[in-house]
Amino acid sequence: MTQLWPWYVSGPLLGLIVPLLLWLGNKDFGISANLRHVCAMWPGKKPAFFQYDWRKETWNLLFALGLLAGGFLAGYLYPGDPVHLNGTVLERIKSWGLDDPQAIVPLKLFAASALASWKVWVYLLLGGFLIGFGARYGGGCTSGHAITGIAALQLPSLVAVVFFFVGGLIGAWWILPRLVAWITGGAG
Repeated sequence: MTQLWPWYVSGPLLGLIVPLLLWLGNKDFGISANLRHVCAMWPGKKPAFFQYDWRKETWNLLFALGLLAGGFLAGYLYPGDPVHLNGTVLERIKSWGLDDPQAIVPLKLFAASALASWKVWVYLLLGGFLIGFGARYGGGCTSGHAITGIAALQLPSLVAVVFFFVGGLIGAWWILPRLVAWITGGAG
């Protein structure tokens, strides 16, 4: 626990979580379902989609909180570890107007001072809405479909994963460079 684990150790350990959840309690794995659970917790009148006993899904909410706590702990234990990127990638990111590509997240977009820009708010709110809406409209997030759905040989999950992948390519190669350049004033 004093240094980062290599991918060939941490990857299989993460991959074993889903079968373990299924084996221990027939629990489906999906992080985006927590958005639905939080909405179901909200008091007052709700659409039928949110009217169910969310208390049965407390384990999933605790799992998500554990992810947040683990991320915080990892950031606390390893705050100075630089992100190692290919030189070509570094040049591309710098052309977008991000001069701090060695940080885990670009400070120009995610520092508290960045929240003074209305462009950053548009970026965060639009991105959050699209991710949340897309996950619910698609019937789950990438992890739920790709890990559990495909393992259960569900055709809708295969279709969802293919479109997640296509959307990711379009987002990474066309939308993200232009959006970040628009916010930072870079070339894009």
